[in-house]
Amino acid sequence: MIPVRDDNPAHITPYVTYLLIGVCVVTYGWQAFGGEAHLAASFSGLGVTPEILTGQAAAVAPQPWVPGWLTVFTSMFLHGSLAHLLGNLLFLWVFGNNIEDAMGHLRFTLFYLACGVAAVAAQVLPEPASSVPMVGASGAISGVLGAYLLLYPRARILIALPPPLIFVTVGWFRAIWVLTIWFLLQLAMSIGFGPSAGGVAFTAHVGGFLAGLALIPLFKFAHVPLWREH
Repeated sequence: MIPVRDDNPAHITPYVTYLLIGVCVVTYGWQAFGGEAHLAASFSGLGVTPEILTGQAAAVAPQPWVPGWLTVFTSMFLHGSLAHLLGNLLFLWVFGNNIEDAMGHLRFTLFYLACGVAAVAAQVLPEPASSVPMVGASGAISGVLGAYLLLYPRARILIALPPPLIFVTVGWFRAIWVLTIWFLLQLAMSIGFGPSAGGVAFTAHVGGFLAGLALIPLFKFAHVPLWREH
């Protein structure tokens, strides 16, 4: 299922959300501009490789272009394909503005990065010696989804069927159902197929989402209630 939009207008201009989208688009353009070889090299160069991060890599393993700890952050702005990029940014576009509205620009920036770090930890800890790099904004964006669930469970989300089906909207659904079902699917995939299935970091999605649930009470403005009426 694909979220198209919500019926929950923000009251501020979500500059950070726009900036994150812009940085991801520019970064992917840089990745893809050099061709397939450069795209692949960027994964090991700036993505999170568990064995590098945990110090378990062999001496002959490809080394990142930046210090290992910094790849926790650089990986959040890389993507493996145009579909990967567009899918992630659609979720950030639909849900990010309201979370930024609830905590302001600076707090939202810190919240987003913290959820991304939690997502990396969730992906790395089960397989600390893995040599497969992890890239993508989905872990951090999963945190945004977790925050949205607690803040706006009654907001309505317009859902469409994904390709290869005909792109057609199927109706409006409460956020509590859309996001709960999404999370349960990620959890089921991570349990059934392991941290990564088909190249998708499902465990990172779970970790990011749970971080969003845990952190939103700390980052939101005091006057913004949880479980808002809508």
